[in-house]
Amino acid sequence: MGKVYSDAKAALSGVLRDGMMIMSGGFGLCGIPSVLIEAIRESGVRDLTIVSNNAGIDDAGLGLLLQTRQVRKMISSYVGENRIFAEQFLAGELEIEFNPQGTLAERIRAGGAGIPAFFTRTGVGTEVAKGKETREFDGETYVMERGLFADLSIVHAWMGDTEGNLVYRKTARNFNPMMATASRMTVAQVEHLVKPGEINPDHIHTPGIFIKRMIALPPGFEKRIEQRTVRKRPAAAAAGEEV
Repeated sequence: MGKVYSDAKAALSGVLRDGMMIMSGGFGLCGIPSVLIEAIRESGVRDLTIVSNNAGIDDAGLGLLLQTRQVRKMISSYVGENRIFAEQFLAGELEIEFNPQGTLAERIRAGGAGIPAFFTRTGVGTEVAKGKETREFDGETYVMERGLFADLSIVHAWMGDTEGNLVYRKTARNFNPMMATASRMTVAQVEHLVKPGEINPDHIHTPGIFIKRMIALPPGFEKRIEQRTVRKRPAAAAAGEEV
């Protein structure tokens, strides 16, 4: 059976269930699998554990699942842009497992590599290490962190072929590649879908063996910008003069 499905609903059919753990790629709003997130919202599944660097914003990304209270727990690093997240957490309606960003990335990578746990110095002596095993190596204290392996990963790729080989672009490479390896089922949304052989093998970031299902995004697909920052042009340059 081919890997390419007609739309997000079809690609997630038979995969979603209440109480599952889902990894969601991207960094901020960059490289997030927004179409797949919307399909999860429409499915109505609940009590989800979401592994993601951040929690989206109030009206985009994973914030949409928080709006509908489909998320029971977040395993994240940075969640400061989401008002709904803060309200639910402070009201005791949402569980959070905070991770230093590098630790979160390594927990995901370890899960994909079949490594159940590892030791790191990051977080020793802080709330991050509370209740976790510690051990000394070469006179230094390390805390044990468990690898993460999910029921489902959803990722966004800039380009992919119909065999599932994926290429990510710039900031979107931060979490998508490792999450693609760290679950029982990975579903990808792709901006540019091409035929096998059209991607230089040296440019492939995720081999197709990790991708079970995928969808091609429609032309004109909107990519939101979380914080638009621009630099003012010098007055002379704005007027078309040499500077």
